[in-house]
Amino acid sequence: MSAQLLDGNALSVIIRNGLAERAALLAARGVTPCLAVILVGVDPASNVYVRNKVNACEKAGMRSLKDVYPADVDPAVVFGRIAELNADPGVHGILVQLPLPKQFDSEMVLEAISPEKDIDGFHAENVGALMQGRPRFIPCTPYGVMEMLKSRHVSLKGAEAVIVGRSNIVGKPMAMLLLAAGCTVTICHSQTRDLGFHTRRADILVAAVGRPKMITGAMIKSGATVIDVGINRLPDGKLCGDVDFESAREVAGIITPVPGGVGPMTITMLLANTIEAAERI
Repeated sequence: MSAQLLDGNALSVIIRNGLAERAALLAARGVTPCLAVILVGVDPASNVYVRNKVNACEKAGMRSLKDVYPADVDPAVVFGRIAELNADPGVHGILVQLPLPKQFDSEMVLEAISPEKDIDGFHAENVGALMQGRPRFIPCTPYGVMEMLKSRHVSLKGAEAVIVGRSNIVGKPMAMLLLAAGCTVTICHSQTRDLGFHTRRADILVAAVGRPKMITGAMIKSGATVIDVGINRLPDGKLCGDVDFESAREVAGIITPVPGGVGPMTITMLLANTIEAAERI
């Protein structure tokens, strides 16, 4: 029997409808949630991501600002704009689209954003708060994954959760959230010996390593919940995840597709974080 699909597009519609209602309540108080996005360069993927984020804001009744700079911009110009946005009480969330050109120190850029407006949850202060179990903002992709698990009532307490990937954006915060929810968590990475040994123990398997179809059906426990965060483009132009979907769906109990799984939820939770920031005023 094939696994049940966990459709991120469908869940996003439900959540965004609720966010639109919250935005309307804020508007009635004279507050319009506002997300400011900074894009440097002409990377096609980044342009698509930013366009999708701006469009999602408008549909949810939110305001968006977009600053676009050439790839060779002096970092001082961008830092100056971040400072202006930090000081603007009408802006509730600030996002700098990554990756940045080589003249930038990405860590310094992220640290320049006010922690109260860091809706990506990447500022060191917010990372520390997440580690302590009292997050101000949850990084959007892990936040989306937790909402997906919640939507299917996936049992987390005592579950074996395995994360493949240890990035600051997905792997590490994902581990903290699952740990806080009562899971026993294993983080695997490029130096893990016998990856399949770990993945086959997982009741919940999160693949976030950036390698196409790396996780096969033979590496998955029967009935497991499989969350595929990866998005990779194959030589023929088609998109695929880090999980070999066709073989995995014959073993897993629940599985996310790529595209249409975690991706839409990432943008949705970005909107959620922005509205949460506005509600704190």
